[in-house]
Amino acid sequence: SKPKRRQAVLDSLYHKPPLDPRHMSKIPPADQTPGRIEKLLRARGAPDLCYVISSDPHLDGSTAPLRQVLERVVGAGEGTIVSCLPGQLGYFEAEDAGERYVLERRGGPTTACT
Repeated sequence: SKPKRRQAVLDSLYHKPPLDPRHMSKIPPADQTPGRIEKLLRARGAPDLCYVISSDPHLDGSTAPLRQVLERVVGAGEGTIVSCLPGQLGYFEAEDAGERYVLERRGGPTTACT
């Protein structure tokens, strides 16, 4: 809700995102496609629509279908967090190739962000 804070978070997506590594699971290289990532998220309860926080200004702040977002994000080289279930389930795409993670925190409404 604070523009300066949001910009700081967006800038951090390139280098050191404010994510708790205890809740990050690296996606195996063979599963790093939009379709396979969608299956991983859906198996954990991801709904059709998700919220996007991204260094890509065309995506940032949008709510869109999960598959559509993954097709745009995977491999794009932009730091992006896809929030599926706020504080419980998401996806992180780093700018570095192959740095793709499921974000999952079980047992409460707290966030995977620090």
